[in-house]
Amino acid sequence: MVSFPPCKINLGLNITSKRADGYHDIETCFYPLPWTDILEIIPSREFSFLYSGTAIPGELDQNLCIKAYQLLREDFDLPSVSIHLHKIIPTGAGLGGGSSDAAHTLKLLNTIFDLDLSLEALKKYASKLGSDCSFFIEAKPMLGEGKGEILTALALDLRGYYLILVKPDVHISTAEAYAKVKLQLSFKNIKNYLEKSHITEWRNQLKNDFEESVFKNHTIIGEIKATMYKKGALYASMSGSGSSVFGLFNFQVDLKQQFYGMTYWAGSL
Repeated sequence: MVSFPPCKINLGLNITSKRADGYHDIETCFYPLPWTDILEIIPSREFSFLYSGTAIPGELDQNLCIKAYQLLREDFDLPSVSIHLHKIIPTGAGLGGGSSDAAHTLKLLNTIFDLDLSLEALKKYASKLGSDCSFFIEAKPMLGEGKGEILTALALDLRGYYLILVKPDVHISTAEAYAKVKLQLSFKNIKNYLEKSHITEWRNQLKNDFEESVFKNHTIIGEIKATMYKKGALYASMSGSGSSVFGLFNFQVDLKQQFYGMTYWAGSL
């Protein structure tokens, strides 16, 4: 069985507090993009995990797809499977590709083996794998709070807008981003703002708290955002903890030559 795990962007990202467990509480809007990896899972005589496409850093046995399978196997008598992940979404980009792959592994296993897990049950499993994994169980516009696992549906529809996403040759781990961020403890009620304001108002009000420190250490990322605005973006931002930057336009535009040599995706939402 084959699935197509999508990525996401963050519309605003406020760090609201530092937790006793060392993590941070955030407030953000997760918005899915139709840019996907390809994930195939089939029953097999013995377990195997293979991947192709874009390189995946880290030890193979630490891949979240494997961890998702192992997590369900703790509670269910799952037979062995063969997992093949074709990686397209770049890593270290703030797009949640690995989290999406993990969530879709849970969903595929649930379907293949008739586990009869509800969406809420799948979200609980996903939250054990990563802070934003739960979002990808449904992958529709959501307000994310807590570590990102507390989700509330948002009445937000960006269909009709054109999006360009660019990632330079910079990898930023979540741990690195949090270690260097200047804690501002901001809170602006992103849900209320997104549902009641127009996209043309977002530029001066909707912020990503990671940008200040990331732009300071990786100037190219700030330059990409500035170029998006110069080329007519209504709103541009770094996604998550970086290093990708997206721009929302109300017209189709080709900026490939502006970002030559960088990972580039564009499409209508």
